[in-house]
Amino acid sequence: MAAVVLVHGLYHRPEHFAVLAERLRTTGTEVVVPELHRGSLPADTAAVQAAVDVLAEPPIVLGHSYGGSVITGVHGAGHLVYLAAFMPDAGESAASLGGASLQLQDAIIPEPDGSTTLHPDRAIDTLYGDCPEHLAAQAVGLLRAQAPGCGRGVPEHHSWKHTPSTYVVCAQDRAIDPGLQRKMASRCTDVREWRTGHSPFVGQPDLIVELLLELLATRTTPRGNEGVTTIR
Repeated sequence: MAAVVLVHGLYHRPEHFAVLAERLRTTGTEVVVPELHRGSLPADTAAVQAAVDVLAEPPIVLGHSYGGSVITGVHGAGHLVYLAAFMPDAGESAASLGGASLQLQDAIIPEPDGSTTLHPDRAIDTLYGDCPEHLAAQAVGLLRAQAPGCGRGVPEHHSWKHTPSTYVVCAQDRAIDPGLQRKMASRCTDVREWRTGHSPFVGQPDLIVELLLELLATRTTPRGNEGVTTIR
């Protein structure tokens, strides 16, 4: 059975991918959504690696935002998808690549125990500003506290150097600068650009379903960036 592993970003939970996962499952695709928040990038990567290792065939592994740093360190994927995600090279971390936008930084609230949370109203505008109001409210309600330091983690392995990969630039993103996304996208074998905000799995999940089914059907991607596609 064709399989997809969905990897969420900071502050998020597997439940943020619930609609996307269900729509993929209706197509006969096996979907696994590991829980991160293990306290460090190596621990988060190990959790995703464990999910990949039990699958019968190499899956498509999609990482959103910080999840891109996580999937970079995973072995055994058949294809990597970076969705508005950090894509580190040797010695790089999400933070050193540029990290969160100033708008996202302004939404972060330090907590007494060293963790951080996001201001709900600012999170809606930054993460889900292009989503229907009721869906954005649901997504903000699922956000959780984030342990410190994950964004400064440096992957020990760089799977995109030997695994086919697709980068999806979210051109209206307010959390990770689209210009930075385009620079990282040049490392991928395939690039798409969508006119969405940071979280299309909330507002436009069918875009992601369509992409993943396309990749599952072909299991190959063209070399170079001549295949850039813009969704208007």
